[in-house]
Amino acid sequence: MAAARPLVTVFTEEGKESKETLALPDVFMVPIRPDLVTLVHTGLNKNKRQAHGVAYNAGHQTAAESWGTGRAVSRIPRAPGGGTHRAGQGAFGNMCRGGRMFAPLQTWRRWHRKINVGQKRYAVCSSLAGSALPALVMARGHKIDAVPEVPLVVPDAVQAYTKTSKAIALLRSVGAYQDCEKAADSKKIRPGVGKMRNRRYVMRRGPLIIYAKDEGIVKAVRNLPGVDVCHVDRLNLLQLAPGGHIGRFCVWTKSAIARLDALYGTRTSTSELKKGFVLPRSKMTNSDLSRLINSNEVQSHPSLRAAKVGRTYATLKKNPLKNLGAMMKLNPYAGAAKRAQARAEAKATKDRKVNLKAKRKLSSKATKRARIASVAKEGDVPFVQETHGRWLQLRAPGRDTAGDE
Repeated sequence: MAAARPLVTVFTEEGKESKETLALPDVFMVPIRPDLVTLVHTGLNKNKRQAHGVAYNAGHQTAAESWGTGRAVSRIPRAPGGGTHRAGQGAFGNMCRGGRMFAPLQTWRRWHRKINVGQKRYAVCSSLAGSALPALVMARGHKIDAVPEVPLVVPDAVQAYTKTSKAIALLRSVGAYQDCEKAADSKKIRPGVGKMRNRRYVMRRGPLIIYAKDEGIVKAVRNLPGVDVCHVDRLNLLQLAPGGHIGRFCVWTKSAIARLDALYGTRTSTSELKKGFVLPRSKMTNSDLSRLINSNEVQSHPSLRAAKVGRTYATLKKNPLKNLGAMMKLNPYAGAAKRAQARAEAKATKDRKVNLKAKRKLSSKATKRARIASVAKEGDVPFVQETHGRWLQLRAPGRDTAGDE
């Protein structure tokens, strides 16, 4: 990792190590956020587009009308006239030959995107941090097998180069020219219509040379295929992460890499040139959470409780109306009340049986006859009694039955 190497070596123009070293700027230790880099790159890449569109009347330069229904053809508008192939052909629709396009392009479309300044700065810092990791640089496709160190720092004398031959000699000496050859060999004709729209060729990206003062270096490398140059005060995400992919191979001059602390600040100080900007930092210095939890320092801490043995289950909520134990917790008198109710019900059942038995004794045959005789003596109303399968009509004594017949 870049943070594991606190110093960077300044290589000579002959590609040899010098005794001069620089402290690695803190911007190279910023968290790498590929998602943010892709988001910002997508927005920034749209800002170089020019407005274009189609003519307001394109596809409508004919007096076409639909034939209506009843002629076994579709109701698309059709070109008028006769005696030519054009007559009767469909018009206006985007599915018709010579018709307008769907949703015609207009010049007032929202071509550009606004990106937050904080997001742009964070994305640039992440791209710089990614350019200091050889694994990400190689994963992006750069040929850095012969490069002695990443990030690669060269002396300030390079900024005074005005000849391409000297720039090539420098790149060869530090092992970076292999990446330039890779870019030159990748030049191909663009597939698609773009080859007819002033963007005929496509080519891979080579190294990015970052300088602090232009004394001729821009002119020296402008004819090298795939090689880009950029001033350290104007670091551009479109160059640091082409295509939104982190890991651009950068060649720094000594004064350029030394200026990064003033541009982006350090871990203990804010930026001197960007007002109020503080370097982003990770929420966790070590993101291996399982290793942290299982470490001896954490596991031996006295505030930690012992690990639970066995599983715990959630208790089932019981209905107090159906469960006496649950009701007793809410109402301690519930048990006594239920027992009293049971006793009252038992007593009522016993009394009901006694009363019913007494009533049944009164309703015996002997009782019925006695009641009949007593009623007959009193001269009450006649009533019927069944005897030996026949109905007899009893009347009070002394009454005349002739009138009843």
